[in-house]
Amino acid sequence: MPSYRIDRITEDIKRELTAILREVKDPRVSDMITIVKVDVSGDLSYAKIYISALEGEEVAKESVKGLKAASGFIRRRLGESLHLRKTPELRFVADTSIEKGFELFDKLKSIEEKFEAKSDED
Repeated sequence: MPSYRIDRITEDIKRELTAILREVKDPRVSDMITIVKVDVSGDLSYAKIYISALEGEEVAKESVKGLKAASGFIRRRLGESLHLRKTPELRFVADTSIEKGFELFDKLKSIEEKFEAKSDED
C-alpha cells in the first residue's frame, strides 16, 4: 500500500479522534488530553494513539485507562465517519513528550538566566 495513503488515513484518524474524544463520558478521561501522534500499521489493522495530558503523566495514564474502556464506542464512531473497509483496532498509549518539552524549556530558561547574570557581572 502506498505510504501517502497511510499518511492520509493517519491524519484522518487523528482529526476524527480529536472530535470523538470530546464525546467520551468516562470520568477518567481528562478534558485536557491531546493526541500527540497516531501510528497506523501497514495493513490498517492497528492504530497506536499517543495521548498526553497537560496535567501530567498520571492524568494521562488514567485517561488511557478510560479510553481503553471506551475503545469500542470510539472505534465504532471512527468507522462511521471514515468509511473504511476495515476500521483499525485502537491502542492508546500515555505519552510524556509535552511534559518533557516543558522541563527542557525550563532548563534552557534557567541556563539563559545564569548566563545573563554572569554577563552582567563582567
